[in-house]
Amino acid sequence: MEDWLFYLLIFAISIFLIILLSQRRKSPSLPPGPRSPVISLIRSPFEFESFIRALFQKHGPVISVKVLNRSAVFIGDGNAAYQALIQQGATFADRPTSNPAGQILTSGQRNISSAKYGPVWRTLRRNLTAEILHPSRVQMYAPARKWMLSILINGLKAQMEKEGSVVAMESFQFSMFCLLVFMCFGDKLDEAKIREIEEIQKAVMLIFVKLQVFSIFPRITKILFWKRWNKMLSIRKRQAEIFLPLIKARQEKKEGEDIIFSYVDSLLALEIPEDGGRKLTEGEIVSLCSEFLTGGTDTTATSLQWIMANLVKQPDIQQKLWNEIEQVVGNDSDEVKEEDLQKMAYLKAVVLEGLRRHPPGHFVLPHTVSQDSELNGYHIPKNAPINVLVANIGCDGSIWSDPLDYRPERFMEGGEGEGVDLTGTKEIKMMPFGAGRRICPGMALALMHLEYFVANLVKEFEWKEIDEEKVDLAEKLEFTVIMKKPLRARIVPRR
Repeated sequence: MEDWLFYLLIFAISIFLIILLSQRRKSPSLPPGPRSPVISLIRSPFEFESFIRALFQKHGPVISVKVLNRSAVFIGDGNAAYQALIQQGATFADRPTSNPAGQILTSGQRNISSAKYGPVWRTLRRNLTAEILHPSRVQMYAPARKWMLSILINGLKAQMEKEGSVVAMESFQFSMFCLLVFMCFGDKLDEAKIREIEEIQKAVMLIFVKLQVFSIFPRITKILFWKRWNKMLSIRKRQAEIFLPLIKARQEKKEGEDIIFSYVDSLLALEIPEDGGRKLTEGEIVSLCSEFLTGGTDTTATSLQWIMANLVKQPDIQQKLWNEIEQVVGNDSDEVKEEDLQKMAYLKAVVLEGLRRHPPGHFVLPHTVSQDSELNGYHIPKNAPINVLVANIGCDGSIWSDPLDYRPERFMEGGEGEGVDLTGTKEIKMMPFGAGRRICPGMALALMHLEYFVANLVKEFEWKEIDEEKVDLAEKLEFTVIMKKPLRARIVPRR
């Protein structure tokens, strides 16, 4: 009932705008696109990927789509993305203003992904990269990664013994979440507490994708969708109730105690020079921890499932990877160690091909421009939302041969992906982590996690298709783009 009221409101507004716009001359300098406002795009631009692709085919790699009274710009190829995110990086690095619900969940856009481009964003991002993602800090968490790997392996073995097959995604997500919880809060929490945190984080993600309704006339939509608004407030309150005791426990740790430095520790010590050197509020720390857990878990677990699904579907690729693992570490070693990863060129190719073919997000988070700009010869007005279709760039047939095929060899010597620059500094052929100033700060860590867990999963088990249930690579959009039918396989211990 709520959705029907929303669409009725949007329909009425759109009809009015169509009439109004028909009486005005459209600016010829804007990127091309439909003349009339697109009603349903307000709900979620991801649902219109095929629609946007069709517009690219008709109009070219830069288009504009009217969403009520505002034009949103969509970019569909690497050259245009390079112009925007690299050559004009500072201008295209801002974020749109969040709606009232988003403001609450991000503490007024005081997390890294949603913060406006400026000094506060730099301080928050610098803290994460220097205190947690610096190579010396990453190395400090190596024992935790080995602990997580044992949880994952034992969980898969137990599931196989009980059910005769494994549904991998649940094990991938929980194991990765255990690792991120440890990195965030600095303690190995018991399973019940980790499950409690995981449950509230899932609730946050599920409600988040339903909050776009509050972007339009929030005073009205907060009345029309009062149940949704109240549910969001309730989820946020519960999230704080779970996180704050863990945060305060770290605050009370005595100096000199033998503890592993955590993300929360860095946030408790952080000062914001732009705000008079003040400390972060409890709400801001909750928002930053929530972002850390979500950003580090779902995208990596999703990519891991896609990669393993392709290895199950194409056993010859899995065998080739297994041969490389045997050559580098041998059969006597219990695990593929992190220092072994740099010796495995084919492993890196397997991971890169998974990210190219199945980026966890088909669009990067929206950007905005901080001033009137020009892109591909078109005028881009100040504050216009900018959306880059990552999946389109990674499957561009002018760059990648047979782009829909999963073929790691393309990243080996002589292939079109050899030496690909994931940062996009030189050119953009694929950008699963974004590009430019807003590139994902955890890219190097995510790549290492994927290589480490793919290598050890293949070393530990032979992954086989189930005869009556072939691997289905159809996609489904949730918080990330996941497998519509989760990977289910048989695993056979190799030793």
